[in-house]
Amino acid sequence: MKKALTIVALAAAIGIAPAHADTVKIGYMTTLSGSAGIIGKQMQNAVELALEHKGGKLGGMDAEVIFADDQRKPDVAKQLANRLIKSDRVDVVAGVIWSNLLMAVMKPVTRSDTLLIGSNAGPSPIAGEQCHENFFSMSWQNDQTPEAMGKHMQDAGVKSVYLMAPNYQAGKDMLSGFKRYFKGEIAGEVYTKLGQSDFQAELSSLRAAAPETTMVFQPGGMGINFVKQWKQSGLDQVSKLYQVFSVDAVSLPALKDAALGILGTQSWSPDLDNDINRKFVADYKAKHGNYPSFYAAQAYDTILAIDHAIATSGSKDTDQMRAVLAKGNIPTTRGLLKMNSNHFPVQNFYLRDTVKDADGVVTTKVLSTVFADHADSYAANCKF
Repeated sequence: MKKALTIVALAAAIGIAPAHADTVKIGYMTTLSGSAGIIGKQMQNAVELALEHKGGKLGGMDAEVIFADDQRKPDVAKQLANRLIKSDRVDVVAGVIWSNLLMAVMKPVTRSDTLLIGSNAGPSPIAGEQCHENFFSMSWQNDQTPEAMGKHMQDAGVKSVYLMAPNYQAGKDMLSGFKRYFKGEIAGEVYTKLGQSDFQAELSSLRAAAPETTMVFQPGGMGINFVKQWKQSGLDQVSKLYQVFSVDAVSLPALKDAALGILGTQSWSPDLDNDINRKFVADYKAKHGNYPSFYAAQAYDTILAIDHAIATSGSKDTDQMRAVLAKGNIPTTRGLLKMNSNHFPVQNFYLRDTVKDADGVVTTKVLSTVFADHADSYAANCKF
């Protein structure tokens, strides 16, 4: 457990004063070890970049971030959440990649009267009946991104699709969201093991089914392995591949040309044309030598949201920050972000292609807007 928690000396690095009563403390939980550490590292990079852009201060207060490595284990996440709240006495707990981990830390954090600001996971129970006034999402509700893909494929005249996702809360939400808008035939629906690296058995079954199209949700390293094995198996000659969260800046350095032409949907893209996003993408690339992922963008936006809440309210008090965030109009890489009644964003979702930029680097670009100001399907069930 000692290795799971690291206090990052951002104050010393940026030249700000030591922590005191006017310091805002953030416990940032993400996955920094194991195969999923590639995602968490991008999020950590983005948090540090946001603090650099803010001069080490949030809302005028000195800022301290405690990074906690949840190891992609719900029991570890729960222990860390309790430690951040009770021992480190943080003002905000933020981050969390995985839906099952967010479900594990939701109650201990929110019931302690501490704000919990999610940078990625958006499980449906938390958007609906298990919502809490002290939780805010700076990403999306799980169903929304595949809802956009379902709508695109429905509008494009696709008749049938084979679905695949990991067997956990997000995987189930993703396919539910897709089916909410896609009304054609579901040729198959397969749930794989979370963290799976070998998909040969599933690909053999898919080849035998020979579906018109295939739509997958396989995030992080799972997506890298799936797409590589898909290409190596020659399945492009059998079925057209669509994806959500499987082809992005985390996987593209490994996939490179293998990902070209694969369509996906997302609420953020590196080519979104606004001042905050242009600066974020340019500075991230300059510092780390590659494009940021949507995970990084959402982590960056989480820090901007905390800065906005403190600056607007003049306080790090939970009630006052919550009141500001609930009103929305939060400056982010996606523009001014609106907030729904369940504290999930109302935002655009884009169809993105995988292409090469002017320097020959594989990235994504927006082709069209599938949804404008899209709200999730669970807010009506949220009663604070």
